[in-house]
Amino acid sequence: MRRGIEIFMIRNDKLSEECAVFGVSLRSDEAVGVTYNGLVALQHRGQEGAGIAVVKDQRIFCHKAAGLVTEVFSGDVLENLPHGSVAVGHTSYSTSGNRRPENIGPFVTEYFTGRIATAHNGAITNADEIRKQLYDSGVRFKATSDSEVISSLIVHHTLDNSNTVKGSIAAAKELRGAFSLVIATGKNRLIAIRDANGFRPLCLGESELGVAVASESCALESCGFNFVRDILPGEVIVVENGEVNSKGVLLTEKVPNRGLCIFEYVYFARPDSIIDGLSVYDARRKAGAILAEEHPVEADLVCGVPDSGLEAAYGYSQKSGITLGSALVRNRYIGRSFIYPTQAQRDAAVRLKLNVLAASIKGKRIVLVDDSLVRGTTTAKIIRNLKAAGAAEVHMRFASPPLKYVCGYGTDLDAQENLIANKMDLDKICRQIGADSLGYISMNGLVRACGNSARSFCTACFMGHQ
Repeated sequence: MRRGIEIFMIRNDKLSEECAVFGVSLRSDEAVGVTYNGLVALQHRGQEGAGIAVVKDQRIFCHKAAGLVTEVFSGDVLENLPHGSVAVGHTSYSTSGNRRPENIGPFVTEYFTGRIATAHNGAITNADEIRKQLYDSGVRFKATSDSEVISSLIVHHTLDNSNTVKGSIAAAKELRGAFSLVIATGKNRLIAIRDANGFRPLCLGESELGVAVASESCALESCGFNFVRDILPGEVIVVENGEVNSKGVLLTEKVPNRGLCIFEYVYFARPDSIIDGLSVYDARRKAGAILAEEHPVEADLVCGVPDSGLEAAYGYSQKSGITLGSALVRNRYIGRSFIYPTQAQRDAAVRLKLNVLAASIKGKRIVLVDDSLVRGTTTAKIIRNLKAAGAAEVHMRFASPPLKYVCGYGTDLDAQENLIANKMDLDKICRQIGADSLGYISMNGLVRACGNSARSFCTACFMGHQ
């Protein structure tokens, strides 16, 4: 309630990634500015909050708040943060724990002999168990986030081992679930860890500035770092004074039939990123081509839903020979969400974000390509708007299989009973969204687009937790 008026927030009918991480160890004291630029490049992975922690004179200074990176870090805020050579940053889309400001990363944890700042991407499945163990040993928590549990666990093991690297490795061995971590220590160390399954991406870059680690390679390149390689599943990277040291593979047990979240290629990652050796752009384009093979249709125009459906639409057009065009224009100045008090205003929100290009689609049979279908509400409105603007037919194609299950590893899906593919068969979904036909890429087709069947992916949101 706000001033006695009930406020409704419009949530996009999309999946939402949990967050992004970025960290640097530089040869100069420009870590804050570089980290800020890295977070701007990773803004697509989380829009609810942002934070940067920087090391200076064995102390850690942190600023974080709700909002976009550019909102949280005004010029004055950036100027007032100390100039240091090591920093870690975080953009948040909270999943574990509610959406409270104290759940925004990085988390700074102090102890008798030092302090660390931890940024985390993923979700820990045994976080409640670890939280209870730490609480019983005297640790108190201020937030409800997995990230705070991880940071406290690292400190717990650091005290036992008298070494932050050994403490971080010991903590990582206890964690279950998805975690890509970047950790800054008061002694100017930068530590990066990727879980043994490699659920979440993490990569390494170098330049004359120093060393950086990031959730995606696009952030490295945006900040002037050369992409070196992906950090391997289970690998620990330690950076000190510009020197990189790999500690090898963690001794955590890999979960069978689990690997990188395949939705990184479908939706989460920027198309200019390379993840585990594969171009996101190539994967999406190939998915569109396979979609055209599996679900051909006679049509006049292939159009992608901006932005994550565009590459798949290009692939569909190439394979089918149907002309590629534009059906929707995106307003790039709309914020993260719409807040409107009436249903009529909420219905108008889709037009504010995606407006129909009537001159392009009038009288034409359209193949509309998007990355995925969650609840179906936004897709239904888009199809209605296209037909109201004169489209003769709208054939809906999705570059991922039907979403039927919730994710346990940090992807923000709606409740399982709200997933349209969990409630309806394909014919009913087609009628519900108002399409003239409907086609999803097969699971085998998506895996083929993302490399080959020999690669391990997490596909739990499609296939269930097997």
